[in-house]
Amino acid sequence: MKDYKKRIADEILQRKLKGKGAVLIEGPKWCGKTTTAEQIAQSVLYMANPESKNQNLTLADINPSTLLKGKTPRLIDEWQIAPKLWDAVRFEVDHRNEEGQFILTGSSVPADKNIITHTGTGRFSLLLMRPMTLYESLESTGTVSLKDLFASKNISGVSKLSLNDIAFVCCRGGWPRSISMEKDIALDQAYDYYDAIVNSDISKVDGINRESARVKNLMKSYARNVGTQASNETLKEDMINNDSFSLDTDTVFSYINALKKIFVVDEVPAWNPNLRSKTVVRTSDTRYFIDTSIAVASLGLGPDDLINDLNTFGFIFENLCVRDLRVYAESLNGNLYHYKDSSSLECDAVIHLRNGSYGLIEIKLGGDKLIEEGASNLLKLKSKLDISKMKNPSFMMVLTATGDYAYKRNDDVYVVPIGCLKN
Repeated sequence: MKDYKKRIADEILQRKLKGKGAVLIEGPKWCGKTTTAEQIAQSVLYMANPESKNQNLTLADINPSTLLKGKTPRLIDEWQIAPKLWDAVRFEVDHRNEEGQFILTGSSVPADKNIITHTGTGRFSLLLMRPMTLYESLESTGTVSLKDLFASKNISGVSKLSLNDIAFVCCRGGWPRSISMEKDIALDQAYDYYDAIVNSDISKVDGINRESARVKNLMKSYARNVGTQASNETLKEDMINNDSFSLDTDTVFSYINALKKIFVVDEVPAWNPNLRSKTVVRTSDTRYFIDTSIAVASLGLGPDDLINDLNTFGFIFENLCVRDLRVYAESLNGNLYHYKDSSSLECDAVIHLRNGSYGLIEIKLGGDKLIEEGASNLLKLKSKLDISKMKNPSFMMVLTATGDYAYKRNDDVYVVPIGCLKN
């Protein structure tokens, strides 16, 4: 594509193709999975193409190997429409005995997993794509690198984003097509995406009809609890006030599970480090959306609303940072976690790499008071860690919405605006 913006996933995909016969790219609709795969694919099968869909489904059922012929790597887009293709690809990978043969993309988990007889272990590698980070959309200057922070290099960064800019990108989201649209038009896309989720996508994923009004109530409740470890029971109680139907926790669980299958929610697991004290660490996942724009649309808000409600803005901004940090961390062979213990000491994000290195991150809108609070939390957590059993943190960072420059405080805590961060 002439105006294709490079994605962090580009390099990850190429690396994974060198190590496995097939790569499965999953993620929400409209996040750029197919476009990214097309950059490297040498032949393409569009399973959902209306002109050939019925024929493709028939072939997938009676002679799937026909669909797999073509130059490699061969892209099979929306493969989950015909789940039998999974075993066919696995079989073909085994017999060709070569890496980099297939790329499969899908925006939902197959409704009928029973058709798949093999997990694909050793043949498939998984790549989860999320909407664009601020660095990928060219809105972050990328002058501060997480990789450099882990390497203890000196950093110097400049951000060009104001608080109003951050409010806008939270509402617009990281959907590739919306990045280049006029602002008002771009904001409409998030609401259209939200409408598709509640009116059709959540029911199509497994063929179970779900009440759109109830889906809206759940997503609104979920958005109100972004950044927390709210239980399904808590979400249920929050929903009951606006739900005229009988409602139980199992129903809430089934709805959330459906949202996970279409990659709408994106929960962060708990971090359980070695501590010097016997403090109990909370183990519940933390609630987030795959993209901030879905949370904002669920609440019926816009950029001005966020500016006028800084408390809500703070949680939405945290979701934005978590989205970007997960992409950056995964490109460094790391994972993102959340820490909270029984003393209510909390750390918004912990990036833990395969080699045992980790960084501690607090997320704040900005301002001296909030930055001081974030730095204090980081230092308290560091003092609790048992460094005889684990490494010292590679860095501690307060990630902010505001601020023109990145800098290091006298207590060794970095203050970095999200508008200058990259992987």
